[in-house]
Amino acid sequence: MEQTVIEYVLSRLKDLGVKDVFGVPGDYAFPINDAVCNDKELRWIGNCNELNAAYAADGYARIHGLAALSTAYGVGELSAINGIAGAYAEHLPIFHLVGMPASRVQAAHRLVHHTLGNGEFDLFYKMTEPVVCARAIMTPDNCVAETERLIAAAFYHRRPVYMAFPGDYADMPVVGQAEAVVVATSEVGTLAAAVEAICHAVSVSKRACILPGIMATRFGLRDQAAAVVEASGLPFATMFMDKCVLNEAHPSYIGIYNGELMNEQVRAFVEGSDCLLAIGMMLTDFNSGSFTANIDPAASINIMPHRVRVGTAIYHNIEMKDVLVMLAEKLPRKYGLGPRVEGLGEPVGGEDDKITVDYLYPRWEQMLKADDILVAETGTCSMGLGFAKMPNGSLFLNQSLWGSIGWATPAALGAALAAPDRRTILITGEGSHQFTAQEISQFHRYGLKPIIFVLSNDGYLIERLLCRDPDIYYNDLAQWHYKDLPEVLGCDGWFSARVTTCGELDEAIRKAEACGSGAYIEVVTDKYEASELAQRLADSIATLYK
Repeated sequence: MEQTVIEYVLSRLKDLGVKDVFGVPGDYAFPINDAVCNDKELRWIGNCNELNAAYAADGYARIHGLAALSTAYGVGELSAINGIAGAYAEHLPIFHLVGMPASRVQAAHRLVHHTLGNGEFDLFYKMTEPVVCARAIMTPDNCVAETERLIAAAFYHRRPVYMAFPGDYADMPVVGQAEAVVVATSEVGTLAAAVEAICHAVSVSKRACILPGIMATRFGLRDQAAAVVEASGLPFATMFMDKCVLNEAHPSYIGIYNGELMNEQVRAFVEGSDCLLAIGMMLTDFNSGSFTANIDPAASINIMPHRVRVGTAIYHNIEMKDVLVMLAEKLPRKYGLGPRVEGLGEPVGGEDDKITVDYLYPRWEQMLKADDILVAETGTCSMGLGFAKMPNGSLFLNQSLWGSIGWATPAALGAALAAPDRRTILITGEGSHQFTAQEISQFHRYGLKPIIFVLSNDGYLIERLLCRDPDIYYNDLAQWHYKDLPEVLGCDGWFSARVTTCGELDEAIRKAEACGSGAYIEVVTDKYEASELAQRLADSIATLYK
């Protein structure tokens, strides 16, 4: 039976493991929407708006390895583009399917809705260029070839791709063919030379340390990176964006390295090592402790997805997977003891005391369990939890580089849909939550039972800490009755609470864990109750913005 253009594309996405398509329907996108809903192997995940859909696809891809998003032309795709940009920055392959006006409408330059009224139809396609690694307007003739090209690009770069479907073309039979796409492979001689150089640097070092980075996770190489740790016997630390790239319950884990801002013992150990073996490390502002990390390039190695740097030498055209597999076989075993990871300690506060950071973050750490998915919003929430010790198999998700506030609530939905058998915990600030709170309704709609905490501290706390005048009124927020949101948004039967004391928080957590439904807890603190990292970040403005 002949496949239409959209049927072929969806069949290939299914081959890759896509089971859910996030989005908002629209008239130009009806052929895509209909094809998804008529396919018994796919599920349409309708979101409250396109930006939320893009964020949810981002969260899904962090767990599942890839995601699919569908929006309407113009108004829909532009609403989603911020979320797509975040996925591009943080290396997440999302297939963005956009429904366009029919080819005959475009050829006639008709003035139709969802356009700028100038008869031009490639403007939004052009706008996507900086935030996707490949793009195409799909036709019956190019469908097969372009689909395979875009799939190859998405997985080579681990970034979004853009596929636009004129409405009439989407339902036409596929007529074109494609040649096999060449898959990148390592140059054998270069690979051997790079591995030999790495092994030599580690073997002659007096003290070596591994820094596994986010790229290992994005390229699906967590197990291979862990095998290098096991084979070498070396201790490893992670930076903020890289938290939980490897299991924090591993005996070789020594904690978070954040330059001069935090964890002095870890900083001294990492910077005192004469060989640092990084695996996909990115020295971003938040990763490097506001650029206070002191890593000597001459004494460091960084294995990136398609190249390796050993000291000042760069080896191109070799694949991270091949390097890691060979290192696990060839690295000399060097036993090394580093600092012992401490975690956040015991919660400090009496039952009737106000909730402070000394109670709140340790109590959150205390409730974490093996295999939990913890989604922490950009800002003070993630900074307070960044130094929590995560249990065996658990994950910490945060948008550290792009840092778009509001990301966490829809991203938690996407993560929960990708792994419904795991417990999802969302911790967000009220300022971020007000961007995307509608998506709470989707958790209940799809039978998910998250535990959600909203930190209510009367405004944008991270902005107060970083700006010149903390009390300037652009940092103030409308005061919502957060506790009532689940009921308003149709989450019938959910446990909901508002807590202001340590005792109330403890009781609410216990009820949330036992209620058997979704749970939503508003946690009220004083306006300037900030974690140590958030305060130190504020004190580091001179290096953060230099």
